[in-house]
Amino acid sequence: MIGATFVLALREIRRHLLRSFLTILGIVIGVAAVVTMVTLGNGATEAVREQIAGLGANLLQIRPGQGFGRGGGGPPPRDFQLDDLDAIREQVDGVRVVAPLAQSSGIAVRNAANWTTTINGTTADYFIAQNWALTAGRPFTAAEEQAGRAVCVIGATVAGNLFRGEDPVGQRFRLRDVACEVIGTLASRGQGGFGADQDDVVLMPIKAVQRRFTGNRNVRAILVQVDPDYDKAGVTAAIQGLLRERRNITGAKQDDFNVFDTAQISETLSGTTRILTALLGAVAAVSLLVGGIGIMNIMLVSVTERTREIGIRLAIGAIGREVLLQFLVEAVVLACIGGVIGLLLALVATVALAPVLQVPFIFDPGINALAFGFSALIGVVFGYFPARRAAALNPIEALRHE
Repeated sequence: MIGATFVLALREIRRHLLRSFLTILGIVIGVAAVVTMVTLGNGATEAVREQIAGLGANLLQIRPGQGFGRGGGGPPPRDFQLDDLDAIREQVDGVRVVAPLAQSSGIAVRNAANWTTTINGTTADYFIAQNWALTAGRPFTAAEEQAGRAVCVIGATVAGNLFRGEDPVGQRFRLRDVACEVIGTLASRGQGGFGADQDDVVLMPIKAVQRRFTGNRNVRAILVQVDPDYDKAGVTAAIQGLLRERRNITGAKQDDFNVFDTAQISETLSGTTRILTALLGAVAAVSLLVGGIGIMNIMLVSVTERTREIGIRLAIGAIGREVLLQFLVEAVVLACIGGVIGLLLALVATVALAPVLQVPFIFDPGINALAFGFSALIGVVFGYFPARRAAALNPIEALRHE
């Protein structure tokens, strides 16, 4: 009986193709919207994780102030000194490498090409802390760091804009008024977790940047890579205690620096992205309910149109349950067809939009199955009332209907 009912449902749908398509349009849009939003949201979450992980594994970032900014109100907090790095390296257990960061900016010029870029002063430990590989050349030597030589390692964006396909290693360019020799090139990392281009950077020995660009001995940030065998929370507490002592912060006075754990930043941003994804998915799911109402309306019209047919079936021996099943199956088939079309549209949309939004395409079988199942449930829920109404018709009255 189920097979025959299914065939009847398909035949009725085929008889009114345009009406059937308009009936399922809400389901199609709802399923496509939900799956597309959730899939792209999952891709965005993964992209955030990858970008934050690109900052380095088991990495702590120490910056002046109580956040990423200097804050408002009183005087700006003091920057760090190179002696602070030595103290952390020597007095805190569980520290693998410590790297300083002094920052500036300037125009890089080579022949007719010029490019405004970020200048970071650091040491060779920076490449270890950031887990940043070189595609060519080498990092700084200890002698170059000590002497503050004007050598540099450049990012892919700087290399592309200044050297236009040439090998930069061994060549020179001018950074502000300083002639800089390229000794290495960084592997491309793309956009960072906060939207900045990570490849738009020139790395130089910190003493060279301090002498020639910033004009002081300040360290803007300290990067600490923690040994994975140690408890990161314990290492963080030890660093905080040491810096409080060195910066003369006593008693209940608030720290004028902050220690950021990149893993916690990743979890926070990923959690925020997941919440936004769920919210967008819930908003898109409203169109599924609209699609269900559309199915119910069209099925009610269909019952009215087919009243005489229903009366004939009931008169020749069909029972109410069989009529109910016929209309219910028809509604579910419509909803399922809409669900399948919606899934196909979502697949096309996510494959096309993922590269545009620069997020990975992550196929999630769970959300696809859930969206399809929900579309079928919509067919059952919103198809039951019209089917019940058809089954309850009086055969005599139905036969008299014109």
